[in-house]
Amino acid sequence: MISSNVSSLMSNQTYMNNNAGNIANANTDGFVPRNTTISETQNGGTKANTTMATDTGSAQSQTDLTKEITDQVTIEKTAVANIQAIRTQNEMMGSLLDIRG
Repeated sequence: MISSNVSSLMSNQTYMNNNAGNIANANTDGFVPRNTTISETQNGGTKANTTMATDTGSAQSQTDLTKEITDQVTIEKTAVANIQAIRTQNEMMGSLLDIRG
């Protein structure tokens, strides 16, 4: 179970890196942002899928700050949930070892 939480954290790190790059380039002329989606893998983990957004040909940055800021909130909440799950699993394993010992 911990491995799927770690996989999710790693996928969301890629998502956050792309998101931060999009925001950092919000004022860069002609910038085309990256889109990130998270998908489940066969082994129960997740992976980040990154694609370039559709280039509209605009001379200005095509970054949508409303989308990027909203995505940051989602990424943060996902990270908090995964970290809490890892902590809980760690505590449970510690308790089991204490009982067994």
